[in-house]
Amino acid sequence: MSQSLAKVYIHIIFSTKNRIPYIKNDIKNELGAYIAGILRNIKSDAIKINGTEDHLHILCTLPRTISIAKLLEEVKKSSSKWIKTKGIKLSQFSWQDGYGIFSVCSSRLQETIEYISNQEGKHKILSFKDELKKFLDSYDIDYNEKYLWD
Repeated sequence: MSQSLAKVYIHIIFSTKNRIPYIKNDIKNELGAYIAGILRNIKSDAIKINGTEDHLHILCTLPRTISIAKLLEEVKKSSSKWIKTKGIKLSQFSWQDGYGIFSVCSSRLQETIEYISNQEGKHKILSFKDELKKFLDSYDIDYNEKYLWD
């Protein structure tokens, strides 16, 4: 093949440092738009971005020219700097170091979009910790819970 082609969908989950509820409704949509811009700049298609006050879900494509680690570094670093400009209450904002990233089959895109869209409802019955553990278990990812939250 003379051309490199790829379409890899990923579902990313990460939280604010110590899960402090920084992402209030007044900046949530603007934050999503800002992150979509970051992704666009690195040639990733942002499909759905949503979350709650203490964590985000991002459904996007993984560009063929960038690593997962670099994608997350760009998203977290740039969005963290932006959030800190949004008021004195946000001047200490930061993201947790780690993240969860999961592959999404193209046949499950709509299901994943709906899942991400319903974060507020989902977290009325399921904690963030339980949600993340459910993802890790369903993808058969070994983890030590001691290191999952610190």
